[in-house]
Amino acid sequence: MTETATTKAKTTKHAAPSFKMPDYGIPKFAVPKFDLPNMELPEAFREMTEKGVEQTRDAYAKAKVASEEAADLLENTYEAVAKRAADYNRKLIEITRTNTRAAFDYVHELLSVKSPLEFIAQSTAQMRKQFEIVSEQNKELSALAQEIATEAAGTIKTSVSKAVNKAT
Repeated sequence: MTETATTKAKTTKHAAPSFKMPDYGIPKFAVPKFDLPNMELPEAFREMTEKGVEQTRDAYAKAKVASEEAADLLENTYEAVAKRAADYNRKLIEITRTNTRAAFDYVHELLSVKSPLEFIAQSTAQMRKQFEIVSEQNKELSALAQEIATEAAGTIKTSVSKAVNKAT
């Protein structure tokens, strides 16, 4: 243990040599200190400064309230849209279920076909029927999406008008 302590002492002696900057004949300068004169500020300047500080505090308070209201607006809008998006997804699942059942029913009907002419007749009837169903489903989805967008825009419009009225 004494050997390692002696070795450490020797390495620390050698590890920290004093380093001096070379002297190139450049004189050393001290940083000048500037003292501000003690002078009295005019009363008008002091009042103007105090008013500026007060206006800045008021503006900060209003900006803070406005940003909190904007955050609340985004949160409320998100919640409303999220609930309605779940409705939209449920509608999609319902449509998928309906179309899947229709496809299985069609395949079941095709299994009983006995001639190519009967196959063409059933296929044509199925395509017409499915086209009408899909058209109606698209109208429902479109109406639901428009309803969701209108509600979201209404929420945003109401919140923004409240915020503008408070700011004025």
